[in-house]
Amino acid sequence: MKAAMETLAVQKVRSVRAVGTRAVLAELSGTQDVLALQGLLLEKPLPGQLDVLAAAETVLVTADSPVAARRIAARLLQLDLTAPKQPDGELVLIDTVYDGEDLAEVGELTGLGADGVIAAHTGQIWTVAFAGFAPGFGYLMGENQVLEVPRRSSPRTAVPAGSVALAGNYSAVYPRRSPGGWQLIGRTGAKMWDLDREQPALAAPGHQVQFRAVREIVTLAPEHPARVPAPGLTSGLRVVSPGLQSLIQDLGRHGHSGLGVSSAGALDRASLRRANRLVGNTPSAAAVETVAGGLAVQAIGDQVLAVAGAPAELTIGTPSGEDSGPFLRTVPMATPFALLDGETLTIGAPERGFRSYLAIRGGVDAAPVLGSRSTDTMSGIGPAPLAAGQLVAAGGEAESGVVGHPELQPDFPCTGVTVLDVVPGPRADWFDAAALASFSGQDWEVTPQSNRVGMRLRGNPLQRSRQGELASEGTVAGALQVPPEGLPVLFMADHPITGGYPVIAVVVDSQLDLAAQVPIGGRIRFRWVDSAVEAATPEPPTPEEEASY
Repeated sequence: MKAAMETLAVQKVRSVRAVGTRAVLAELSGTQDVLALQGLLLEKPLPGQLDVLAAAETVLVTADSPVAARRIAARLLQLDLTAPKQPDGELVLIDTVYDGEDLAEVGELTGLGADGVIAAHTGQIWTVAFAGFAPGFGYLMGENQVLEVPRRSSPRTAVPAGSVALAGNYSAVYPRRSPGGWQLIGRTGAKMWDLDREQPALAAPGHQVQFRAVREIVTLAPEHPARVPAPGLTSGLRVVSPGLQSLIQDLGRHGHSGLGVSSAGALDRASLRRANRLVGNTPSAAAVETVAGGLAVQAIGDQVLAVAGAPAELTIGTPSGEDSGPFLRTVPMATPFALLDGETLTIGAPERGFRSYLAIRGGVDAAPVLGSRSTDTMSGIGPAPLAAGQLVAAGGEAESGVVGHPELQPDFPCTGVTVLDVVPGPRADWFDAAALASFSGQDWEVTPQSNRVGMRLRGNPLQRSRQGELASEGTVAGALQVPPEGLPVLFMADHPITGGYPVIAVVVDSQLDLAAQVPIGGRIRFRWVDSAVEAATPEPPTPEEEASY
């Protein structure tokens, strides 16, 4: 019996890398080990485990604290990944018109010609190995490697929804219009993501997919319509002007990375909590996040409001008689106030910082999606951005019969230099000492191309010390990816859950709120902190944890 057991090839996690202070990246030998580890962690979560995300050769595990992350890192290295073969998943047929812009080029790259590419693509069963990039975007692994092709050297700024594509050893269908660098070989009308289905993803991890060539033109069904309050709203706000961008946000939707869904939520979590606390709401109640001022709202019924975050002038206009203009008064930041029926609140341009948060007593009443009312600007999940004339209903999430006392706010950044603490990223070894010194030794300017998905930075480009492509792997808010051009992108709350560029560093979680307040044109300097050593050094599990797993 002992001899028989010794002949079994017991698979283990090859190594574990820290991703910031609250996540770790387990590196494995192949897809089967990735799926085995993902299955183990989903079936029996480790203490402190929040989320699990499988990718090409890695599994990202997010924890509820730095201590839990270190213990998870140690436990991962001890796990036995030997697992029984999983039964084949449900088969999904996807009708495809093969007329993609890159079909001829793929035919040349593979030597198969266009007809050969179509035959190879439809002649095998594909398995959804993992999800990523966007909700409904599944990485499909084929039965062979005859269609292995590189990504495009220059990604497209917009790939049409329903595009069928190839990259590396994978195939995929773009569920919605988005940027992308995969090779396009066809298109489909299959609705890859539909929140009205019990399982929103048409092809979820474990499912099998077969493409079927068709000739007719396929039209995609319209996306899920936005839900708006009924016209008879009796308590809430009417949007007079949404400003540059105003979104409904709460503390985000967590635990859905396996579906390709990021957490989203307020970028400055402390300011959202403060605004809710001031009006007596639960900390996670939905509020309005607005950028660079300009938001104006009119009360429908008497309301209690508070504004926290980037300090700005708050002006209330009261309708008056025909012969005189409206009476104006101002109210302070971080203080609860009444906005009476018909009065209008206008939030001015921030004196410092970038984002302000408007809370209404009871919270914003919007339809929750996957447990959150947050708007995800990348995936399109959640309420649409606010528009002039829109009605915003007040909900029932007040937890206190009284409002809070006025509060002091922290200092917010201006166009000067904001220092953010970082720990080494999981792929810091893709850069030599000179590049790491350049990263932390210069000021990076926030460009106008920045948004809730990522903050694009301008400075002296960083040079990689390693060539080639990195297999897609899970990532987190605060990660600083470095594309081939050498200019870092700081991932924010709406970031894609997987990425294919090396992460040189990760902003510590406690400073993500500060990062969210750096305005366009502001400058950032990154500072390596001692907690990098602590975050990367796993602690052994306690005896109780060891026994429980």
